[in-house]
Amino acid sequence: MRVLLVGAGGVGTAITRIAARRDFLSHMVVADFDLARAESAVDALKQHEGRFSSLRLDASDQAAVRRTLVEERCDVLVNATDPRFVMPLFGAALAAGTHYLDMAMSLSAPHASRPHEECGVKLGDRQFEQTGDWERSGRLALVGMGVEPGLSDVFARYAADELFDDIEEIGVRDGANLTVAGYDFAPSFSIWTTIEECLNPPVVYEKDRGWFTTAPFSEPEVFEFPAGIGPVECVNVEHEEVLLIPRWVDAGRVTFKYGLGDDFIAKLRTLHELGLDSTAKVTVPGADGPVEVSPRDVVAACLPDPAALGDRMTGKTCAGTWVKGTKDGSAREVYLYHVVDNEWSMREYGTQAVVWQTALNPVVALELIAKGTWSANGVLGPEALPPRPFLDLLGAYGSPWGMRDDS
Repeated sequence: MRVLLVGAGGVGTAITRIAARRDFLSHMVVADFDLARAESAVDALKQHEGRFSSLRLDASDQAAVRRTLVEERCDVLVNATDPRFVMPLFGAALAAGTHYLDMAMSLSAPHASRPHEECGVKLGDRQFEQTGDWERSGRLALVGMGVEPGLSDVFARYAADELFDDIEEIGVRDGANLTVAGYDFAPSFSIWTTIEECLNPPVVYEKDRGWFTTAPFSEPEVFEFPAGIGPVECVNVEHEEVLLIPRWVDAGRVTFKYGLGDDFIAKLRTLHELGLDSTAKVTVPGADGPVEVSPRDVVAACLPDPAALGDRMTGKTCAGTWVKGTKDGSAREVYLYHVVDNEWSMREYGTQAVVWQTALNPVVALELIAKGTWSANGVLGPEALPPRPFLDLLGAYGSPWGMRDDS
């Protein structure tokens, strides 16, 4: 399989390190707007010389991305950029006749007059509008294939197929006990994406109501996470699983809740109140005259690079899917989960835990596609494909999943 990986940040670099150990990959072109980042990712893999190459590429230039896919004879485009670039990359892959895979879907837009009650443009709407084009192309656009969304959706499908007869509720729950020495505020993942998903109106799904929204950080609950992480307060956050799971899994309710903590939530609220979460450019003085910048980009530039925090980070991160329903006439409640210890991911891959956990799952999916185990066309979420081969392969990658039965 020949892959064009667009984005050589933390997740993109981790993808290269994981994929380098698997034999399904014949060649990966690592592309980034910053050529030095792409070169750095490739230079770290000198023992795999010939299987990786680097180039400069603007993810917003759909024509240039399409040309690269054709010239490099790529089978699939992997999008490891932030959600702003989903649509040009998605369109380039369709135009080039390749498969496509991302970890975050096209951006949402809140309802104009009732943002905390009704959906406006939902996550992924712009991609699903092109389902017919992808079906006619005979190619697969696998959307939301990270850890959350991604593995969490695979867990939902597995639960529906093998663990339950009827499902009352599916709730994706994400929590950690990670700390970063030397920083009062150092997000473990892209702050640009974190602001987007945490300050947008969260979406909830109910079978008799469909999709609707609530206020940010609504419905707080304390969830007990495994592997020594313990109880963490989780709140509603906008996330792709709520838009994906109900398309293929029959459930009465679907939610996504993230363990953010009071201090993190307070800082996000402050950013919003000051307008520093905005992506609209403002004019500020510069050395050579006025400069237009996005406040959110300034916030991101002022914070440490999450990919570079691994040496200062301790603890574990847990991603998982809680499912409640019935099996053989009896009530059942389980939590399917995946835990990564930062000490382990740094020792084995030189990559911090949250970034590594996100990067693992698209590589597993690529291997299943390369081997024909996952074979489909159209715009699909992970829960549209057989879950057992994916879960089995996690063990082969040295990072098995777990299940807690709370029935």
